[in-house]
Amino acid sequence: MIILDNLDHFKSMYRDGRKWNRCIEAIENIGNLKDGVMYSIGDSLVYMIADGVAANTEHFEGNRRYFDVHYYLEGRETVEVADKPELELVHAYVDETDREYLTGHGEMKQLCEGQVAVFDNSKAYRFHGDNRVRKVILKVTIEDGYFLNK
Repeated sequence: MIILDNLDHFKSMYRDGRKWNRCIEAIENIGNLKDGVMYSIGDSLVYMIADGVAANTEHFEGNRRYFDVHYYLEGRETVEVADKPELELVHAYVDETDREYLTGHGEMKQLCEGQVAVFDNSKAYRFHGDNRVRKVILKVTIEDGYFLNK
């Protein structure tokens, strides 16, 4: 997981490429969005505003075709992140949902207002539902993707 301190840092790191520009376009459109409604830009990005306390999930969730970008508008939350090979598979990957579920233990991270978190597909994550948070959740295709600091 890559954690950036603010949106300007995200914009400077991920300024090249259509899908990254679409992420910025989506974030800059949040004034026009209804909470909990999924929107899309092209075929490489879907996004929504989530507001509330995340479900305290028992299992880690992993993805393969899309990765998540979370931009925190308000609040803070705890997320646990682990390398997939270090976890035990609970429910095998399902292509239709782009999800697999795993169990084990990972590293706790605190994410808060202003930060941008990019969830790499080599890892799985679960939220601990400890605080109210308002954030933009973007699901971005991995095609033509790369991480600048890896």
